[in-house]
Amino acid sequence: MSGGDMAKPLLGHQSMEGDPSITPAAGRTIGVLGSGDFARSLAIRLVCSGFKVVVGSRNPKRKAGLFPSAAEVTFQAEAVKKTDVIFVAVFREHYSTLCDLADVLAGKILVDVSNNTEINHHKESNAEYLASLFPACTVVKGFNVVSAWTLQSGARDGNKQVLICSNNQEAKRTVAEIAQVMGFTPVDMGCMSSACEIENIPLRLLPAWKIPIFLALGLFLCFFTYNLVRQVIHPYIREQKNKFYKIPVEVVNTTLPCVAYVMLSLVYLPGVLAACSQLYYGTKYRRFPDWLDQWLQHRKQIGLLSFFCAALHAVYSLCLPMRRSHRYQLIETAVKQAVEKKMNIWVEEEVWRMEIYISVGIIALGLLSLLAITSLPSIANSLNWREFSFIQSTLGFIALVISTLHTLTYGWSRAFDENQYKFYLPPTYTLTLLVPCTVILAKVVFNLPCIQQRLLRIRRGWEKGRYVKFVLPSATGEYSSGETSSNV
Repeated sequence: MSGGDMAKPLLGHQSMEGDPSITPAAGRTIGVLGSGDFARSLAIRLVCSGFKVVVGSRNPKRKAGLFPSAAEVTFQAEAVKKTDVIFVAVFREHYSTLCDLADVLAGKILVDVSNNTEINHHKESNAEYLASLFPACTVVKGFNVVSAWTLQSGARDGNKQVLICSNNQEAKRTVAEIAQVMGFTPVDMGCMSSACEIENIPLRLLPAWKIPIFLALGLFLCFFTYNLVRQVIHPYIREQKNKFYKIPVEVVNTTLPCVAYVMLSLVYLPGVLAACSQLYYGTKYRRFPDWLDQWLQHRKQIGLLSFFCAALHAVYSLCLPMRRSHRYQLIETAVKQAVEKKMNIWVEEEVWRMEIYISVGIIALGLLSLLAITSLPSIANSLNWREFSFIQSTLGFIALVISTLHTLTYGWSRAFDENQYKFYLPPTYTLTLLVPCTVILAKVVFNLPCIQQRLLRIRRGWEKGRYVKFVLPSATGEYSSGETSSNV
């Protein structure tokens, strides 16, 4: 399995939830070998689910107080004799300490719940290593992607999926039955060769977020450098003014909306490219390039990062008047006004521009908040497909349009002021408009009736150049068949 597939390990695998072959298992006795945090959490969850639990420990008297009173804590050999299903909650390096129990473990189902400290730390998975030590046992890999906190607090407070693999189908069904009674969703990941993949999953740090985060950081560095040159370096070189104090707040606050705006447009740009591909090839069955496919899969993360940058921009903007430098500038402006005896510096156009700019910005942030909230699984699962599509697609596009208006009201007529071109560099907001305006223009074009109808036909299965059968009546009243191209 490729690295991209590892980010979505459940795709292509069979969920065992609702399998009629899985029957309730509450009341049976389950063994747990180990007395660590995970073993204790596992025992608590099993007891709460109605199982009889026997814990095997090398020091049962000292460890008994750590487990629920309903669980029996005894020596390992005694615990193994009382059950046929045993959770091995010990580290890989301690598997050899169980070799003395090989005879009593024969014929038992061993559930390996261990993880490594590094990805692919060993040539073989922990489950395969355990199976090699106990060939007379049936080893099942499972429960390693579930945290101790989730086991204690219940499946509602964590990931409900339990990934299971084994070479024995009956053993998998037994463990899946136990997982279901505990409130989890068992997912069949296949044979034991999948154990290495399952063990790597908990070690991956935000696999679906790496590309979006690097993208956001790259955009931030580019725009930050651009704004630094315009706002700090230019006045320092041309006017010998020290404005380096702007770096922590003003330059950052000018950069954040640029990143948020471009990232939001990048959420909808791959959809435009996908539609262009379908229109060009006249089919929906042609596979997209890998880069476009990956882009489409990362839209949620890109959108959430866009909201994060927009929220930071709002907070930074609210803090602008709190700066000491801003207070000095206000006093300086007031002194200049008094010296020049200006009684009124009200500019109607600037007032209206700022009122519209702030109002539209608040609306855009509100829509981005709605998009972010509905992307959460707990909220998305409460919506039907039409509701979810309306919020994420229609309202998302409206958010992009309103963000564009927010940017335009900020720039106003500055794009036509030659003083705004520092080192002949255009204002930053003009650069951010390129991608969003392209997306908006493409959306408008796709909504033209002639293009919209063709795209709709393609997405319903029509293909350019495909031949379809037709039936025509003959002169005698009988019907004859023929073929024609569907794009005629």
